Amino acid sequence: MKASNVTDLLFNQLSFRSDKQKVISGNIANINTPNYKTKDLVFESELKKIDDGKDLKMFTTNAKHINTSFDTPKTAQSNLIQVKGLSEQNDGNNVNLDTQMSEMSKNKVIFDALQSSIKKDSRLFRSVIESSQKN
Repeated sequence: MKASNVTDLLFNQLSFRSDKQKVISGNIANINTPNYKTKDLVFESELKKIDDGKDLKMFTTNAKHINTSFDTPKTAQSNLIQVKGLSEQNDGNNVNLDTQMSEMSKNKVIFDALQSSIKKDSRLFRSVIESSQKN
């Protein structure tokens, strides 16, 4: 049983952030590997492809709501890409340690925020169940 409709989205994003951390770590580990090219795991661009320029539709549950249709969203997958346009060193490697450390910090902040959101979501769910048991 899941706590809310957002739970799946939060866990998917948590999984994506974990995978992104592995890619960043791989880039840092290969900083001295000749001809190694920086890789990135992208998710946002995949969401834009799925959107196809359509606006988000609302679900109507009452006759007084605005009349629109509800389209079920397609699922997006993350995509591992080779980052283009970065300056290369003499050995052909284009990994920049400062950039990768910055990306790692950004990824950790988002990961921690997702974990916090999941905890709050489950606490709310637990409080609803506990209050319903008292009645």
